[in-house]
Amino acid sequence: MQLGAMIYVRPNETDVLAEMKKVKEMGLQSCQISVWKPDRYTDAFAKEINDAVAETGIAISTLWAGYSGPVEWNFTYGPLTAGLVPQAYRGIREKELMLAADFAEKIHVDQIATHVGFLPENYFDPDFRGTVASLKKICKYMQAKGQCFLFETGQETPVTVLRAIEEIGLPNVGINFDTANVILYGKGNAADAVLVFGKYIKDVHIKDGFYPTDGKNLGQEVPAGEGLANFPLVLKRLKECGYEGPFTIEREINGEEQIADIIKARDLLLEIEKTL
Repeated sequence: MQLGAMIYVRPNETDVLAEMKKVKEMGLQSCQISVWKPDRYTDAFAKEINDAVAETGIAISTLWAGYSGPVEWNFTYGPLTAGLVPQAYRGIREKELMLAADFAEKIHVDQIATHVGFLPENYFDPDFRGTVASLKKICKYMQAKGQCFLFETGQETPVTVLRAIEEIGLPNVGINFDTANVILYGKGNAADAVLVFGKYIKDVHIKDGFYPTDGKNLGQEVPAGEGLANFPLVLKRLKECGYEGPFTIEREINGEEQIADIIKARDLLLEIEKTL
């Protein structure tokens, strides 16, 4: 079992080498790097990352790519602002994801993940058709580089993700499976989602949480093992569908509590592995 953690690149304050050393000190082997601002895709930053990988031996499994413009993580303005679904931002974000692919090439990473947005369930909805067309262009661009595009799960139902992948129709599209997001967004449960799209999973966020309790806000994220993700069943089903990729622990808080929760998640996963 390859275990990793998320590294968030924050404006003017993230020391990638120091973050990778933390990952190594926690007994983990890999990471995902989340770069929200496309202006960080510079040669100098690529060198900083490559030097940190060389010094620590920590592998980067996936570049998690952000984009410009407003984004709200809720059920009111979220559908109007998140990802490629909103027509107002689709064109520029399409270009920014291609820039992410260029940057990923510089840091020798062949998977790029992002939130595509609140994809409509209606097959004939213009926003579904338009988003799929945009994703097809992005995936073709990445295919030429030997890269794979990954849907970050959560904002769409598992069946809608599956339908979008089938409509894109290219071999280099898959899923970055966040075990909490399907719950936090009220779209399903983690273990059953694996039954829907398991063969497309290329990376996994180990995260936990509860369902929404009102119609405007996401559910609450909690430490792994304290929510509804049901990790023993999730890992069992991932194994059954042939998943052999990394398990990237994500805890969306800061400081010492974050580190403690990541270590607890690591130990939980290692205990579950013994039973599989």
